[in-house]
Amino acid sequence: MAEPVALIGEAGQPLLSTPCRSADAAPVLRLVHHNIYEYNRGVRALFLMTISRRELELALGKLEAQCIHHFVQELSPVKVNLFFGRPAFVAVARSFVTRPLNALTAEEDFMLGTLLGYDREQQCRRFLIRSGRGMPEEMPLAAE
Repeated sequence: MAEPVALIGEAGQPLLSTPCRSADAAPVLRLVHHNIYEYNRGVRALFLMTISRRELELALGKLEAQCIHHFVQELSPVKVNLFFGRPAFVAVARSFVTRPLNALTAEEDFMLGTLLGYDREQQCRRFLIRSGRGMPEEMPLAAE
């Protein structure tokens, strides 16, 4: 079952005190619905959305209504990363996404990209470059 997210700020006041108008949230809700559709169809097993705290409340409502596992990574007073998907994928992501994504090691970045369903060959290339292991110049992309 998904874990509840504390939505109380440091001063003890709710972080979502400003109501989110439906017109403001419409694009994000469409994306949430699309991602839930892909999740239910088995297209992908893990999703990442960077959204505002105002949009978070609506997204969490949709995820919790369908018992979809998730966790929230705090980014700033106004932005969060929302990870959601199959329980094992969410658990693995939660285990190493403990700092900003740009601070992940090359190995963690590779794992996260792979879990999110990014192109595996591009993830391999990204890993080789980020890890300093180099990239053979003569190696063309599969699409080339």
